[in-house]
Amino acid sequence: MLLTIFEVIAPVFICAMLGYGWVKKGLAFDTPFVSRLVLEIGAPCLIFSSFMEQNLDMSAFKLMATAALASMALFGVIGTLVLYVARLDQRTWLPSQMFPNVGNMGLPLCLLAFGQEGLTLGMTYFMVNTVFGFTIGVMITSGKLSLRELLKNPTFYSVLITLAFLFLDLKPWTWVQNTTKLLGNFTIPLMLIAMGVSLARFQITSIKRSLLIAVLRLTMGFAVGLLIATLLDLQGVARGVTIMQSAMPVAVFSYLFAVRYNRSPEEVAGTVVISTVLSFLTLPALLWFVLAPA
Repeated sequence: MLLTIFEVIAPVFICAMLGYGWVKKGLAFDTPFVSRLVLEIGAPCLIFSSFMEQNLDMSAFKLMATAALASMALFGVIGTLVLYVARLDQRTWLPSQMFPNVGNMGLPLCLLAFGQEGLTLGMTYFMVNTVFGFTIGVMITSGKLSLRELLKNPTFYSVLITLAFLFLDLKPWTWVQNTTKLLGNFTIPLMLIAMGVSLARFQITSIKRSLLIAVLRLTMGFAVGLLIATLLDLQGVARGVTIMQSAMPVAVFSYLFAVRYNRSPEEVAGTVVISTVLSFLTLPALLWFVLAPA
């Protein structure tokens, strides 16, 4: 078991440290370019090719999507209550509680821990998280609901196309599958390297508040993931993916929303850094839990 856990953690840690070390050496890394490359080409292709290759049945897809929706709803309720008691601004901090880093960190872990099936189920969680992150997440931070952000996101259209293929039981041409798979393959390494770059660049301005938010995200995420997996009677890979994706640290796009709408971006960046560092420390225990035989 220890060797299995190490085999999952090591690639994630090494890729992230490559990005961290790259920046610390003073080398150039164009984060906006890489982010757009991943968001507009890599992730959409990875979603499509993963689902077409795995041939996930609709019942499994619906169950995982339900788990993701239920998790986010509970994150929102618990986060709202805790932030209210702590007298912290909801618009600034609630997105960091509702939307874990299921892309940059979650997808690589799903793939390494559970193989292609884990990646496909993790992608389902990622799809739901993306759609609601760029609608509800933006609405919370900005104070108004706008579909513009979602409609500008190529991942959304990839989701629609993928769902159409799944519902209609269509098979893509071989050249389409091969092309999207080839383009999608660069997504996960770039996500991890970009995460390491973010860790190197973000600054912590209020360690007490950032630590509180980070600990809340990780502990609440695990508890909610376990609860949802139990209530939905999820088994095997679906159970492991639900718990693991729910327990991920604060998503980087919470920081991007904070920057765009001027919601204390420096402090939100601190929560991203602290929650990610803490998650590396707690990851062995999390993997032991989800990989342990039932």
